[in-house]
Amino acid sequence: MFEKLKNIYSGKKVFITGHTGFKGAWMLKTLVLLGAEVKGYALDPLTENDLFNLIDGEKICISVIADLREKDKLLKELLDFEPDFVFHLAAQPLVRLSYEIPAETFEVNALGTAYLLDAVKVLGKKCAVVLITTDKVYHNNEWIYPYRENDRLGGYDPYSASKACTELVIDSYRNSFFNAADYANHKKGIAVGRAGNVIGGGDWSKDRLIPDIVKALLLNNTITIRNPSSVRPWQHVLEPISGYLLLGAKLFEDSLKYSQAYNFGPSAEDALAVEQMLKLSIEAWGNGTFQVINEKNQVHEAGLLKLDISKVSDELKWMPKMKAAETVAFTVDWYKKFRDEPNNINEFTESQIINFLNNK
Repeated sequence: MFEKLKNIYSGKKVFITGHTGFKGAWMLKTLVLLGAEVKGYALDPLTENDLFNLIDGEKICISVIADLREKDKLLKELLDFEPDFVFHLAAQPLVRLSYEIPAETFEVNALGTAYLLDAVKVLGKKCAVVLITTDKVYHNNEWIYPYRENDRLGGYDPYSASKACTELVIDSYRNSFFNAADYANHKKGIAVGRAGNVIGGGDWSKDRLIPDIVKALLLNNTITIRNPSSVRPWQHVLEPISGYLLLGAKLFEDSLKYSQAYNFGPSAEDALAVEQMLKLSIEAWGNGTFQVINEKNQVHEAGLLKLDISKVSDELKWMPKMKAAETVAFTVDWYKKFRDEPNNINEFTESQIINFLNNK
């Protein structure tokens, strides 16, 4: 897959929002390895150990540090760059934080996406636009059935609801300004990638399972978990990134066919409970203990969530490469390297990307 994607993205201009974030930094590093010219637009990374800093992100792309809600600046930066591809990853991505800043979460996720599409609307050239939302856009019935792309959207918590709103914004713009019937004039393909619960090296976010586990293991502390039986479609961050890149390539070739939403997730048997993921992490690390805590007045989080990936398998020929145990081991290997050889983590990250894309 590496050479296939390199043939597509080498020499192309790619505009990424959220390039300083966890997923965005993996996307940035991957695109640079593929030979793309990248311009990123995002807030400052939160810590010096954020992946963006560890891969020398400032040196490998044009990095614009600004808020997605600065619509005039966003417009200028995108139009000045004249990208061939746009990948929109910038967001307020945390469920628990969305309870603390609900209005801001809606503003960043829904309105911020509208500002980006306003800029794309003015761009006077052919462009493939892939907008990343989440697996949590679906109205969650807590049932065992995997959600398909045409299932009802909705959200209990502000984060999930904000992303469902984002999807409505995208659908409206696609119908109103990027309609297939008028493609000859606008020349834009607008697709959506839905994925969630990604894990991988370089994630230090608060209230996420793997970062919480690793932080405890690095300090030899007991790991605490809130919802041991909650089931999620866990996957390594490079799984959906490879899918987004493949979708972007297909969209550039045939915008009319691929201007749709696609789920990117693991195989059905790899949608595991939190406690299962925790035990796999401890096994991969080599030691560790944990306890379940019962927080009073705990905010609502979905208990069961699975994705149906048959559409992306059929139409894009994309399938996840790693099983759950491999995914956890691949992730833990990164954190062990960071613990033991922090100065070599950039090269190790690069090797993980190349090995992953060349696998199978």
